[in-house]
Amino acid sequence: MVPTMTRMGYLEPMSIILLTVSTLAAYLLWTIIYNLYMSPLSKFPGPRLAACTNLQNLYWTSTGQYHYKLKELHDKYGNVIRTGPTTLVYRSPQAWKDIYGHRKQGGGSFLKDPKFYLRGPRGPNILNADDADHSRERRLLSHAFSEKALRDQETLIQSYVDLLIERLEGEIAAGRPTLDMTQWYNFTTFDIIGDLAFGEPFDCLRDGQYHPWVKMVFVSMKVLALQRPLGLYPFLAPIVRALTPKKMTKLREEHFAMSSEKVHRRLKTKTERPDFMTYILRFNDDRSMSVREMEANAAVLIMAGSETTASLLSGFTYYMLRNPTAYRKLVDEVRGSFSTYQEINFQSVGHLKYLNAALEETLRIYPPVPATTPRVVPSGGAIIDGKYVPEGVSVSGAHYSTYHAESHFTNAESFIPERWLQPRHKRFESDCRGALQAFSLGPRNCLGRNLAYAEMRLIGAKIIWSFDLTLDESSRDWNIQKSYNIWEKNPLIVKLSQAQNL
Repeated sequence: MVPTMTRMGYLEPMSIILLTVSTLAAYLLWTIIYNLYMSPLSKFPGPRLAACTNLQNLYWTSTGQYHYKLKELHDKYGNVIRTGPTTLVYRSPQAWKDIYGHRKQGGGSFLKDPKFYLRGPRGPNILNADDADHSRERRLLSHAFSEKALRDQETLIQSYVDLLIERLEGEIAAGRPTLDMTQWYNFTTFDIIGDLAFGEPFDCLRDGQYHPWVKMVFVSMKVLALQRPLGLYPFLAPIVRALTPKKMTKLREEHFAMSSEKVHRRLKTKTERPDFMTYILRFNDDRSMSVREMEANAAVLIMAGSETTASLLSGFTYYMLRNPTAYRKLVDEVRGSFSTYQEINFQSVGHLKYLNAALEETLRIYPPVPATTPRVVPSGGAIIDGKYVPEGVSVSGAHYSTYHAESHFTNAESFIPERWLQPRHKRFESDCRGALQAFSLGPRNCLGRNLAYAEMRLIGAKIIWSFDLTLDESSRDWNIQKSYNIWEKNPLIVKLSQAQNL
């Protein structure tokens, strides 16, 4: 009896293990067969491995190469690629309109993909709120970004740009003319948005260094990208958290804590000067924002209102200096349009055709958000770029891939501001200008578009007016960068000298 019992006791758990392994293997095999041959998305092209699992997609994201990989795949497979079992990425202009544009009456909205837009500890913000909350919050904030508000804010913004020029002149006078312009642009845009959002700057320009919160913002965005597996595979949470450096996680937590502290500090402050919070606090009824919503949106306002503009200015400076002919044209336009530095303002820089063309070309070749902003196909499915896509599928346009497509832009890898000038040169007649949607489009497009353009034009013009610039050889390949939602920028080393021909 004993051997039999021992034998039975041995076989029974082994049978369970074998059954479990067999069941798991059968499930995995079925999943692979279904995704490759039976899924509604099996008709869309892309890597076969990506059709079976999200792991390849997550690898590209976690290594900062996603934007480059998407372009490579689009060049190989066409304007739509399947990058995951339930994920499609597009680069055709029509797809951008279908996904992000205003829906026809009765059509459901493409809500932002919750697996991509992970919520912070304060809950949803304007980026990942549902339609009702998004509309309410957007109405409140839209007044802060209106043309009238922009006119009211000009004096404040001018003061920080002038401080930037003053600090750069001081560095030259002190015998330190070779500077990291990425840092100085970040100092400026963070100070501006800090004052506009909370009534006080971060004093980055004054101190010549990053405020601790600014460092937290950069880290927080990278942590968000690295933790994306949590949205797709929640069971991986322990592994993801273990692999994420504790210092980075701590900085992200401090980022949200400081956002809350800034909001509460501003709520206790009475000010006559209108800032973003002034518009938010106008209502105290069902149209208003709760304190928790203000806290959740504070971090978004700082990031969206500073880092993206600083990235664009860094790219603008790099590409102008890498293209001497374009740089010379810009210098001639700026210095030939004004008699004095004081003439440079929001209104006057709007008339600088070559400056505006150069900024537009920078948005194309170096978009501040290079990869994707995924949405979810609504109930009932939708037609995207002429083909039906089932509900629940994650879809997006790819900024970098779209703007670097030869099918959309002549010599797409080259920086050519002339492609945006009017009248259009015949060389660029085939360019699809509508493919450039750096600020997105539709009901959830970027609220700060006008503010961003005003800052970019003003800072760009005053830098060009005031200094002669030379790119340091160490930054020759500055544009080759990783991205984690935003660019992980390298130092942009530039030698400055006082403009000689004024």
